[in-house]
Amino acid sequence: MNWLQDLLTNPNSIAHIVALYAFVISVGVLLGKIKFFGISLGVTFVLFVGILVGHFGFTGNTSILSFIQDFGLILFVFCIGLQVGPSFFSSFKKGGITLNLLAVGIVTLNIAVALALYFALQGRVEIPMMVGILCGAVTNTPGLGAANEALQQLHYDGPEIATGYACAYPLGVMGIILSMILIRYICRINLNREAEEIQREEDENPHLKPYTISLKVQNEALDGKSLLQVQNFLARNFVCSRIYQNGHIHIPNANTLLHVGDRMFIVCAEDDSEAISAFIGPKIDDVDWQATDKQDKPMVSRRILVTQPSINGKTLGEMHFSSMYGVNVTRVNRSGMDLFAARNLRLQVGDRVMMVGPQDAIERVAGVLGNQLKRLDHPNIVAIFVGILCGIIFGSLPIAVPGMPTPVKLGLAGGPLIISILIGRFGYKVKLVTYTTMSANLMLREVGLVLFLASVGIKAGGNFVQTVVGGDGLLYVLIGFLITFIPLIIIGVVARWHHRVNYYTLIGLIAGSTTDPPALAYSNQISGNDAPAVGYSTVYPLAMFLRILTAQLLILLMAG
Repeated sequence: MNWLQDLLTNPNSIAHIVALYAFVISVGVLLGKIKFFGISLGVTFVLFVGILVGHFGFTGNTSILSFIQDFGLILFVFCIGLQVGPSFFSSFKKGGITLNLLAVGIVTLNIAVALALYFALQGRVEIPMMVGILCGAVTNTPGLGAANEALQQLHYDGPEIATGYACAYPLGVMGIILSMILIRYICRINLNREAEEIQREEDENPHLKPYTISLKVQNEALDGKSLLQVQNFLARNFVCSRIYQNGHIHIPNANTLLHVGDRMFIVCAEDDSEAISAFIGPKIDDVDWQATDKQDKPMVSRRILVTQPSINGKTLGEMHFSSMYGVNVTRVNRSGMDLFAARNLRLQVGDRVMMVGPQDAIERVAGVLGNQLKRLDHPNIVAIFVGILCGIIFGSLPIAVPGMPTPVKLGLAGGPLIISILIGRFGYKVKLVTYTTMSANLMLREVGLVLFLASVGIKAGGNFVQTVVGGDGLLYVLIGFLITFIPLIIIGVVARWHHRVNYYTLIGLIAGSTTDPPALAYSNQISGNDAPAVGYSTVYPLAMFLRILTAQLLILLMAG
């Protein structure tokens, strides 16, 4: 039975370490599906199972555990960056500025409360442990990883900060949801009225989404003018996908001349439709645009999938679909959202382009764009590992900060995160195809996360019970709850009373600023609309970035 004893107890055995991780991760994921009061902790249970097995002496070679922990962290934060990169900069536009400023307020107050408690307790809780509690209180695992990595730079040999994280996390999830409920009663919110307001805003404030209208050319000033000239005169984006002239329906191009009496089938932004109609002519419904007997060639509408890497980053204007191929692009679907086909819209691998034109012309365009689904089934491994390499190099660069004796490094969390955000948004400029299917991104992300959590739990398990039972475990729980609860109540009331943020958007903002999926699930459950998801996705990229960066900087500045 020596083989079994070696498998279970030899910390230097590869088989032992792999079996240990497999057990911790599988049991943790299964337990994470159990709901308590309708809320599940998800994969975070992997941390608690790791602590449990670590407490009973099942561990591994420290250097191997550290490698797996750091590699899992890099994989996790890099995939997060790739996901949020395309929307990171656009989230600051229009109403997103207010929501992101409120999220920054929550992050700032979380840190302020943590530091206030640190000084009030007069050093009873060391700053590394306080940062661990902070990360647990706001349910941000990448922040814990960044803090751990910063401590390694400082050669820290104190207690595992994952202890504070584990103590604060469960009540952190409950505190976030409790704050949502309390804000509702403090601000006397009527849920039905909030839902009606969301619906009214959607009806009255159309966004730039594709909208189709049929118009009759009646403006005599346009007689003999080309379609391009009309677009320049109007200074609004629209696409004329079909035109009825001289008894025939055909595909126009930029040089097609208009005449009074022509009929045009136009795709534009909904809030531009009235201005376009006023300029060109009245809306009509007397043309059957699907009638094939009036067309020079039978026309079809098709969605073409962009899979050709050489197309990545090119604008629709550069492709000259209308003049070169005789087809018109009416809209582009990206990540489930329809975008208006403006000339300056940049195509990305994975886009679905809606086209109208003759069958043979569309087939030619499909060949140019790729339209091969199998290509998207394979993740772009080169882009992932080139990005990780650049992220590690960037994270290793010393950054001099005035007043600090040693330079600051972004490390294994901050460097890959920033690089992944940048290549997720601008990768096409250096010919990097960063597209991965959502399932592939989630798989890599989850694998990285569970490897990190299992490593942290196994390493922290040896002293966890002693710290919680015989030490300050209950104090950590109380500190974590205050860090969670106080900022959310303050910013929630300010957002509601001063900025008049809709309640459903507000609870999405709260979930996003704490990067907490269970809170988002609760928000979606009580709302019945997309407002929480919109609020969550608007602030999530910046909040995640700040959580990771500030956790690391707090360690370097306060403990350095």
